[in-house]
Amino acid sequence: MARITDIPTSYYGEPRRFDPNFRGPVQNRSCTDVVCCVIFVIVILGYIVLGTVAWIHGDPRKIVYPTDSQGQFCGQQNTSNANKAILFYFNMLKCANPAVLINLQCPTTQLCVSKCPDRFATFLDARNTINWGYYKQFCKPGFEIGSKSVAEVIRDEDCPPMIVPSKPFLQRCFPDFIRRDGILTVANQTIFKDGVNNRSVNDLRDAAKSIASLLNAKEVGMKIFEDYANSWIWILIGLVISMVISLLFILLLRFTAGMIVWLIICGVFTAVSYGIWYCYWEYHTLNKMADANSTISDIGFHTDISIYLQHSQTWLIFMISLCVIDALVLIVLIFLRSRLKIAIALLKEGSKAVSYIMSTLFYPLVTFFLLAICIAYSAVTAVFLASSGHAVYKVAPADDQCMYANLTCNPKTFSQTNITNTCPGSQCMFAFYGGESVYHRYILVLHLCNLFVFLWLVNFTLALGQCTLAGAFASYYWALKKPKDIPSCPLYASFSRAIRYHTGSLAFGSLILALAQMVRIVLEYLDHKLKGSQNASARFLICCLKGCFWCLEHFIRFINRNAYIMIAIYGKNFCTSSKDAFFLLMRNVVRVAILDKVTDFLLFLGKLLVSGGVGVLAFFFFSHKIPGFKEEVPSLNYSWVPLVTVIFGAYMIANGFFNIYAMCVDTLFLCFCEDLERNDGSSSRPYYMSPGLHKILRKGEERAKSCASS
Repeated sequence: MARITDIPTSYYGEPRRFDPNFRGPVQNRSCTDVVCCVIFVIVILGYIVLGTVAWIHGDPRKIVYPTDSQGQFCGQQNTSNANKAILFYFNMLKCANPAVLINLQCPTTQLCVSKCPDRFATFLDARNTINWGYYKQFCKPGFEIGSKSVAEVIRDEDCPPMIVPSKPFLQRCFPDFIRRDGILTVANQTIFKDGVNNRSVNDLRDAAKSIASLLNAKEVGMKIFEDYANSWIWILIGLVISMVISLLFILLLRFTAGMIVWLIICGVFTAVSYGIWYCYWEYHTLNKMADANSTISDIGFHTDISIYLQHSQTWLIFMISLCVIDALVLIVLIFLRSRLKIAIALLKEGSKAVSYIMSTLFYPLVTFFLLAICIAYSAVTAVFLASSGHAVYKVAPADDQCMYANLTCNPKTFSQTNITNTCPGSQCMFAFYGGESVYHRYILVLHLCNLFVFLWLVNFTLALGQCTLAGAFASYYWALKKPKDIPSCPLYASFSRAIRYHTGSLAFGSLILALAQMVRIVLEYLDHKLKGSQNASARFLICCLKGCFWCLEHFIRFINRNAYIMIAIYGKNFCTSSKDAFFLLMRNVVRVAILDKVTDFLLFLGKLLVSGGVGVLAFFFFSHKIPGFKEEVPSLNYSWVPLVTVIFGAYMIANGFFNIYAMCVDTLFLCFCEDLERNDGSSSRPYYMSPGLHKILRKGEERAKSCASS
């Protein structure tokens, strides 16, 4: 079988010919992919119309304010419920179904109250005691005691069968459960008797378990919020440190690229080796303690990570994981040892380009601003779509035998229908917001449209950034005398060209990527739905499709990235630029193998070093192990909250800076390949690359060819 290196270069198109008039990115260009540009503009206008329609029909109050059984908002000003901002459930035991609790909707009467009950009482006892005045405020307005029997009151839910001490959570009253001797209790009771029905302890525990999970989530959320409030200054300092370190790395690469690269490699090895030693020391220390030898499975799940750090098995797992990482990095470096000089030379050239066009370091702010607009508009549109429609009421029967259960009803005329006679105790309760109009029937389609356009706009924003940066860095490369021949304001000029002439091409590439992402989202949804399915063939098919579309998405990203570089230089349409970029890479496949993965690997090590170094510093700081700063460490519930935030934020900041660098390297590499095809190094056709870069790349190419032929 023929190898790729054995295929003639003419198979992938003819090499570029010398053009004495070529001086970098073409200035005289025309608009490309106009049809796609028109479609993109129409879609944006349609997106604005969609947002406007959602704004007209939607009402965020339906999400902000809880709604009682009559469809009235709790806590809304200028209504009878203005001072009643909390929703009270008559019979919380009907809310035991987790699917119901997720939507915070229960098949029981819901009433707006000013505050949650703070004591335990049953209707049977309250009506015969002085507690009736307190109990009455949790009954339906206008209810008078003695008008009905106890059984009828409980059946019609004129009053709750019982009230229990509760606390407001998400503007709703949830029982204040307390764990005693391993059992969830409320008001020191586990079995309730309302005078009519007896509730078994199993029913109570089911309801308590579902509700306690929400209360536990609230408790954890509040503690995390407190940790952020107490440590946000130090988190910000850690992120600033990571930004300074990332910026220094990029600037220093110009002067000491080799030393910085080896510093990155040695730093990663040192950090991992120190982690291995530290994990072994903790494991050896805890292993001598009898209480620390239990397995992690015996501990169970805890939100406090310090519980796991007190067991030797945790540190053994950390140590083994770090050993595997260290071994993998070492193996990769052994295989890439002969190509590091080539990657260092290209990284050094990229550093020069960045240092001459410093404005590129601030372009991520433009991308962030545009992405923030897209995310905010999409989120607001989704909220208004979700809150569209009028109140829909459904029949809630007292038992499961009613033939009218879940049918749509009108609360104003419900008492005049035959339903109350056929199904005694049934009520017409608020169910959800929706409707039967064409707009409401297609609300799911509108949500999908909102998601798809959001993906398209996000990919377009990223594509605009890549094309802009590529044009700026290409202007640097094709300047014969650097920095004298570099045009003024190359970043602004590149941005203007991309917006004015190539909006259609960028939209075309973004559309293809958005379609692949949309299919992946649908497949993820289907996979989630089929998790409990017994159809193994369907699950296998979905798994295969997910893998295929994952590969397709990453291939499209690779093609688009190089196509945008060619668009920024020559100003051709997307398809032509994609073909030219792909053929150029295939004609230089040996060089691609030398540089692409090596530089990506080195930049990845740089991201790890920045985030890992800042993470280690944050770990010692929040662990009170830095002398002189022990008194400055804030009191925290979970020390991992600011630590994880700093590590993740540092990686994202480093990723933002190094992605600019990666785009610079990719642009310079394509320009280098074209430079070799256009010119021969003579006085009439001089190379635009630096002599040192050409020498190292030529040497690496000859070495790679000899390895490929052997």
